[in-house]
Amino acid sequence: MATYATCHEVGPLCPVELTTYGYYPNFGGNVFFTVFFGVLGIAQTGLGVYYRTWTFLTALLIGTFMEMAGYIGRVLMNDNPWSGPAFKLQIVCLVLAPTFVAAGVYLTLKHIILCLGPEHSALKPRLFTWIFIGCDIGSLILQAAGGGVAAAAGNDDMDMLKAGDNIIIAGIAFQVATMAVCGVFAVIFFVRLFKRGDGFAGEKSLVTGVSPIVPKWMPFVVGAEVFAYFTVLIRCIYRLPEMAGGWGNPLMQKENEFLVLDGMMIALACLAMTIFHPGIFLPSLRFPAKARA
Repeated sequence: MATYATCHEVGPLCPVELTTYGYYPNFGGNVFFTVFFGVLGIAQTGLGVYYRTWTFLTALLIGTFMEMAGYIGRVLMNDNPWSGPAFKLQIVCLVLAPTFVAAGVYLTLKHIILCLGPEHSALKPRLFTWIFIGCDIGSLILQAAGGGVAAAAGNDDMDMLKAGDNIIIAGIAFQVATMAVCGVFAVIFFVRLFKRGDGFAGEKSLVTGVSPIVPKWMPFVVGAEVFAYFTVLIRCIYRLPEMAGGWGNPLMQKENEFLVLDGMMIALACLAMTIFHPGIFLPSLRFPAKARA
């Protein structure tokens, strides 16, 4: 039987169809994402250092560079789909990276609430990071454990592969549930904001009487946040049926769907949070942040 232990390259006894993905990963598409995430990682580094958004920088830097590493693995698999190290690299990185991007979304939402009026939030702003990033870490641990088990199994031990698959699914399902709950609290906040507050005008500084962010930019900042939220959510929802079918299932062997619903979704989320970097528009995110009453 053709396995990653017995096959080292494609040949008559080791056809590409028997690999987990069943295809040669597209060279051009995977190089594009490798470069794209690398550029975004560099941009996030520059913006994060300039605006001193250390927490946000940590989340997005890990997320973008892990995505880049994952696509490097897929580029290597274009040359040799039976490469065990490349297969393990892309499994672990592409499963875990979106969790860090989601953490950036939660952190940005907290500071949007701080700027627009925390009194309209059903949840204290600081709890957004404690609760949702805490749940994100739980999801990360589950997915990391599942990815580790799957990577250790390769394509040789089907029982280990299935166990790793199930753990990853549990982690992603937990992540989807966490994002859904966060979305509910965000909707409650914005409904209250426009019914009882000043909308995107935001709360005013007690010293200057001016909003801490130029109001005309706030719809774009919120729009980028909502866009990033939904693109990460789409990726997570896509991953559920993709992983639920088991390693090598028909959906997993469709690269176009993967590149669009996984790679492109996370790329768009990171791009939105780079163009509308929260450090530019949300002063409370910067270190040292001014004390708030």
